[in-house]
Amino acid sequence: MIRKERRKDLAFIAAFLMASLVLILVPTGFERDIYFNATGARSEILSTNDSTIIQTGLFRTGDQRARVRILSGEHEGVEMDGINLLSGSLKDDKVFVPGDTAWALIERNEADEPIFINLIDYYRIDKELMLAAAFVIALIAFSGLRGLRMVLSFVFAFLAIWKLLIPSILHGLDPLLMCVGTLMLLTLVTLPMVSGVNRRSLAAILGSLCAMLLTMVISLFMTWFLRIHGSVLEMSESLLYCGFMDLDLTSLFSGVVCLSAGGAIMDLSIDVSAAMWEVREHAPEASGKELFRSGMEVGRAGVGTQITTLLLAYMGSYLTLMMVYMAQATPVANIFTSKSIAAEIVQTLAGSFGIVLVTPLTALIGIALFSGERSR
Repeated sequence: MIRKERRKDLAFIAAFLMASLVLILVPTGFERDIYFNATGARSEILSTNDSTIIQTGLFRTGDQRARVRILSGEHEGVEMDGINLLSGSLKDDKVFVPGDTAWALIERNEADEPIFINLIDYYRIDKELMLAAAFVIALIAFSGLRGLRMVLSFVFAFLAIWKLLIPSILHGLDPLLMCVGTLMLLTLVTLPMVSGVNRRSLAAILGSLCAMLLTMVISLFMTWFLRIHGSVLEMSESLLYCGFMDLDLTSLFSGVVCLSAGGAIMDLSIDVSAAMWEVREHAPEASGKELFRSGMEVGRAGVGTQITTLLLAYMGSYLTLMMVYMAQATPVANIFTSKSIAAEIVQTLAGSFGIVLVTPLTALIGIALFSGERSR
């Protein structure tokens, strides 16, 4: 029996790998080269000249000159002078020192010779890959084959959002429907990937899908009721200026609310389903009422922490805004009537409704799926 389950898991992992590979190869429709006479390359800072930097308090403007050696690409080994433009923004600006590795944009002439180097930012990809590899190794060492399934589900979720969700919205499909549809797709593949292909996963999937649909309805109502415009989303107006004037930002905001709560909904649903499954396995004589009570007890214990997790995640992203309000002694009434804070309230409450509803929904579905003789 164990071998059969392992073969089933390996087959599921193989299918997941194939699906991820297909997503990697699927074009988004936005693979255009906007730099016709330029190419990106990893570069080493050999020396710097800061004499043209203008320091005004905390902010720097002007530019930084640097001697650069190209480390990758067709111009590898070439040494040239580069420039680092400063705009006076602490978020965007950086000042290099000798020994730094930068990502540079190399402009070329008609003979394909480098003529100018614009230093974009620090090169971080190698360090990011190191951190990701360390996380994968730790997860697999801790969870074994299940850890590998978790890694694959994470990769698939990222690819689904990057390759399916974002391009489809940019191509004009309804943002809310695409967000909810992508979330449902991830639910259908992630829960079996993490928990195995069984009735436990099926109960969690059905409970999650029902809760997600209700969350969508609640999100739409709250967005309309509080008159929230989707422009509260960071960088959303930039999409309009990029030529996507028909993009429905408010529908996108409602979709983001559902998408943000989806992980917590799936997490709680599998906890409830697993608890009911274990009760049925070890006490096959348990009645449906006892199964329901067990699922609800687990759900009640998890709801508080999941809602707090949701609140902390949203508050963490807006912590500096709250600090500005406090530093300026902004009246509480002004704070809670502002569009940005009202949007956070919608995200927190709509997501919390979904988390609360998923427990009884999964428990009711679990009664139907787990009743009868003991599962094998």
